[in-house]
Formats: sequence, structure tokens, C-alpha cells
Amino acid sequence: MVTAIVLIKAATDRIPETAQAIADVEGVSEVYSCAGDVDLIAVVRVGDHEALADLVPGVIGKVAGVVDTDTHIAFRSYSSRDTEAAFAIGGEG
Repeated sequence: MVTAIVLIKAATDRIPETAQAIADVEGVSEVYSCAGDVDLIAVVRVGDHEALADLVPGVIGKVAGVVDTDTHIAFRSYSSRDTEAAFAIGGEG
């Protein structure tokens, strides 16, 4: 499984519609609107790098309102939720 964070610049007058269209794309697990240098951040989870290479420019990049994307591939998760889940395995019984 490949996880990527896609930073998206969007047309200002289309941010809500663009965010929803991206959220509806298969492989996109979450979309956040945000302040700062980008308008939207999408979390993408796909099976392999080929799928990511197809999804970002071929689907997300073509959504109406998307001006630019910048993709960052995640190597490892350090979230507390993941750590808690790992230690909870086999804890019930």
C-alpha cells in the first residue's frame, strides 16, 4: 500500500466543489481545505506506485478547479493511533 499526501492549489471560487470531486475519487481517503500556500490537502492510499502515477496527474490533476498539485509519498506512519493499534493486537481476551 502506498500512502501519499497531495498538496493542491485550486481555483478560489471552486474550492468546495473541487474538494468534493477529489474526495469522491477512488483511492482518496481524505481531503482537507486549509490555509497557507495550498488550498486543499488530499490523503491518497493506493496499491502501488503505478496506481499513484496514474491517479494524481490522470484523475486528480484533471478535476475541474485544480490548478496545480505537489505529491509527497509517505514512507512510514508515526501517528499515535497506529502505535496504539499495534500494541492493542492480542490485548483482548
